[in-house]
Amino acid sequence: MKSINRVYLSGLGAVGASYAFKLHEMDPCCLKIIADRQRIDKYSHNGIFINGKPYAFNYIEPSQSAEPADLILIAVKQHHLEQSIKDISKFVGKDTIILSLLNGIVSEEIVGKAFGMDKVLYSFCVGTDATREGTSINFSKVGTIVFGDKSNTDYSANVSAVKELFDRADIPYRIPLDMLRELWWKFMMNVGINQVSAVLKAPYGVLVRVKEAEDLIRMASREVVALSEKAGINLNESDIDDYFKILFNLSPDGKTSMLQDVEAGRKTEVEIFSGTVIELGRKYGVQTPVNDILYKMIRTLEQTY
Repeated sequence: MKSINRVYLSGLGAVGASYAFKLHEMDPCCLKIIADRQRIDKYSHNGIFINGKPYAFNYIEPSQSAEPADLILIAVKQHHLEQSIKDISKFVGKDTIILSLLNGIVSEEIVGKAFGMDKVLYSFCVGTDATREGTSINFSKVGTIVFGDKSNTDYSANVSAVKELFDRADIPYRIPLDMLRELWWKFMMNVGINQVSAVLKAPYGVLVRVKEAEDLIRMASREVVALSEKAGINLNESDIDDYFKILFNLSPDGKTSMLQDVEAGRKTEVEIFSGTVIELGRKYGVQTPVNDILYKMIRTLEQTY
């Protein structure tokens, strides 16, 4: 079986760092963080702290020469994906596997267009409560990486190789039979929870405790259910119930990535959440009034920073 020994990571934010530390503790030499010189200087000067512990990662600039990666993890925000694709391009070889841990349902096709879909596995992470302040990342649990080919009745060589690496590094993972349905499920979760939390400035504890907040999440999510029926994915109400079960297990003080973006005055991913819902609504002739409003509210918040 193909073995993964060289892992490159693009994006050392809350999500990226939570897996970087696992790989680093397994074998510091196996991991390189791709970053420009300005970021490397910042990381080196300020230090990277994960749950209070300093980590001295190995860094590499996009212009440097190095052996092709066995695996590349992309853990940036959607609006940084184009730059990330440029940054990783020198490290993509004939047998490189790429996991795009971005939110939404479009990043794999974008990466596949650049490097070939044969190199890309569908993936996302769920169940993390990681937060980032400067170069300090904290979390109470490592999120599960859900990954695979579109269908995983039998594991391909690439899926098996990533599975073996995650077993070695003690990274939680799940390989579903129907990966596209899982991808839509996570998309629905982001559309509901991320956006409502950002508008209400609400941590996870509020989202599970306040009935009106739960109602808003369900209203936004049901519009994705309606779209999924048109797309042949067929999500349902029980899928919404499933991610409320996950919320109950997260730190009540934890915050979604979109709320963290709003509080830090950063660009959010609203275009790939309600923006995608609105676009698909036009395509399939489905009304999306809740996401129309959330889109306008979050875009307004961005312009008040």
